[in-house]
Amino acid sequence: MRDRMPPVHPGEILKEEFLKPLGISQTRLSLDTGMPQSRIQEIIAGKRGISADTAVRLATYFGNSAEFWLNCQTTHELEMMDFSGKRSAIITRVLPHALPTVSA
Repeated sequence: MRDRMPPVHPGEILKEEFLKPLGISQTRLSLDTGMPQSRIQEIIAGKRGISADTAVRLATYFGNSAEFWLNCQTTHELEMMDFSGKRSAIITRVLPHALPTVSA
């Protein structure tokens, strides 16, 4: 699995798809959304994920949905598990719960 690039962090999406094209600085985003600039810097650096609070603020500011931002985060986390092999390791160790069959 390591022969491919690591998954894109939501911070890179924020920077490359929103801030740069719209000419918005991290300082401006911080002032307009009420988020600490350190939070924005950490997200863009890939050191912090998108929380529900951050998702609502970004969605309101950019006119999209909180679900968009949370989906970016969740997708990133799952892809990182695939990239590192952790997902398949869990799947091979955890046995599915057998549900009782229902007779008609």
